Amino acid sequence: MKQKLLNKIANKEIKVGVIGLGYVGLPLAVEKAKAGFKTIGFDIQPQKVEMVNQGRNYIGDVVEGDLKSLVQSEILLATTDFSFIKNVDFVAICVPTPLDEHQQPDISYVEASAKEIAKYLTEETIVVLESTTYPGTTEELLKPILEEGSGLVCGQDFYLGFSPERVDPGNLIYKTKNTPKVVGGIGQDATEVIAAMYRAVLDGEVKEVSCPAVAEMEKILENTYRNVNIGLINELTMLCDRMGINIWEVIDAAKTKPYGFQAFYPGPGLGGHCIPLDPYYLSWKAREYGFHTSMIESSMMINDRMPEYCVMRASKILNRHKKAMGGAQILVLGVAYKQDIDDCRESPALRVIDVLQREGAIVSYYDPWVPKIKTGMESIPELTKDVLGKMDLVLITTAHTNVDYELVQKYAKAIFDTKNVMKDIKARDNIEVL
Repeated sequence: MKQKLLNKIANKEIKVGVIGLGYVGLPLAVEKAKAGFKTIGFDIQPQKVEMVNQGRNYIGDVVEGDLKSLVQSEILLATTDFSFIKNVDFVAICVPTPLDEHQQPDISYVEASAKEIAKYLTEETIVVLESTTYPGTTEELLKPILEEGSGLVCGQDFYLGFSPERVDPGNLIYKTKNTPKVVGGIGQDATEVIAAMYRAVLDGEVKEVSCPAVAEMEKILENTYRNVNIGLINELTMLCDRMGINIWEVIDAAKTKPYGFQAFYPGPGLGGHCIPLDPYYLSWKAREYGFHTSMIESSMMINDRMPEYCVMRASKILNRHKKAMGGAQILVLGVAYKQDIDDCRESPALRVIDVLQREGAIVSYYDPWVPKIKTGMESIPELTKDVLGKMDLVLITTAHTNVDYELVQKYAKAIFDTKNVMKDIKARDNIEVL
């Protein structure tokens, strides 16, 4: 089976299926198709399937011209019909893995995908999970579902592995195509075949590891590393505020050291699809082994309370201007979780807005990338001197580059810049940084 599949990969005869056409799945499907592999994208949302089949892009990291060309040439198509899985040789699972209301892993999308695959799984198929999850998911959850549902044997009739997604929306340098990949299969043959498939598509290094659990833990490490370090900086930010020290100047000074230091920055909290979630997956799994990830959990608590801390700081700024939080007009600048993208998943700005409103503030927001948020609130259409002039406070929560910050400084009464995006503005009498 191994050699047959390697030959099919080399000859571009593998038919690819990608389950989940979101921020991870659609770019992957496009790259597979661009490499010459006939690709089918699967999604339960008909509107996404329709847009793909019309060549209309909805993901920032995909070039619409590429998508349209691939669809027109019929090398890429999308469907809600999972029975087409029986026609593919390679299946990548790229579905969400959020947290539930109790901050515990919700792997229902992965489980549902596995059950659909099992219905139509055929011999000599490669299945790869890309969704971020806890160590053990591939072998403890996916493998039994696929074997029981299909009657096939993993390693003998089909290959199974884990290769964590590495997607950084808005990154101008690293995209799906050129980002290094990690692959861990169940068995050496599976690892070799899965790695060969990614090497046939991607330009980045493909790193093989001994098993899926190593690859799963590696992904958790990547993002927990950032969570812990950001937690450290956020805690130092609170201390520096009490001491009257500018944390941003401290970091700029520290990063002149050419070794042993990497700069992380404070902010109103953590957002996105990985960093705020992955530590919860690890701490949840660790409890199965009677182990408490104390350092990780401490950083999570620090980062989780940053929206409330920012509102407290905003209240102090208002007090200095003889204004109470209740009834104050506050403009939140930016609701995306990072600059220059339209992604609001886990955005701390949404928490900031919620806390401000609970404190009685009259909140509006401006984000040139996000016209509407899930609560129904809409962005003001334009930043003008009249809009800025009537605000008691402008609170910057996302460092978008297409905002006229000089205009903001000129007409806002008070500004709380939690991202230090206005660092180059010379007039600073109305600016306070986190």
